[in-house]
Amino acid sequence: MAASGAARTQLRVGRLVKAHGLKGALKLELYTDDPDGRFVPGAVFTLQVPEASPWHGKTVTVREFRWMNTHPVVFFDGIDDRTAAESLVRAILWIDQDAAEASEEDAWYDHQLVGLDVIRDDAVVGRVVRVDHLPAQDLLIVRPSGEAEREVLVPFVAAIVPEVDIAAGRIVVTPPVGLFEDVPDEEPHPASDDSAPTDRADAADSASSED
Repeated sequence: MAASGAARTQLRVGRLVKAHGLKGALKLELYTDDPDGRFVPGAVFTLQVPEASPWHGKTVTVREFRWMNTHPVVFFDGIDDRTAAESLVRAILWIDQDAAEASEEDAWYDHQLVGLDVIRDDAVVGRVVRVDHLPAQDLLIVRPSGEAEREVLVPFVAAIVPEVDIAAGRIVVTPPVGLFEDVPDEEPHPASDDSAPTDRADAADSASSED
């Protein structure tokens, strides 16, 4: 959901998840609402990979983009076999974005998110201090109000961050219990005369009923 805040304004548009076939194709996880417009032949993407990867600091150029059984698949120049394709698996793709272009839905630049107030139940609980981009998802790093050292890692997904209001300078969060506060230990239950043990399913049902 977040875009890079580097000097060159960029937008994250996809992740390479699996080699497909023997001719260098790769299946994509898309982070863009316009894949057919983004993955046109000649489009150049910056790669986000570990520093140890031979692809670190390099770019790839789209040769062909197609849909195979509803799955998006991309071919890149110079990636002509499965072995080469497998060396790119898990790489995240970024593309240069003109700041004057309209933003895609649910896509923001890091500098737009850093500094936003974090609202929970109509109260400010912290502020976004940075955004971390991981292969699986983005994380908002939030500093709770009144705490100079602690940081809370908030998954940047719609279920937990349902609203981002850049104009109002805030995001709304609905985090699970325990994300922003310590969960107190449960009071021990009084001893029962019933000697039958509680099974795992009963314990789970009891816990869920208390939420």
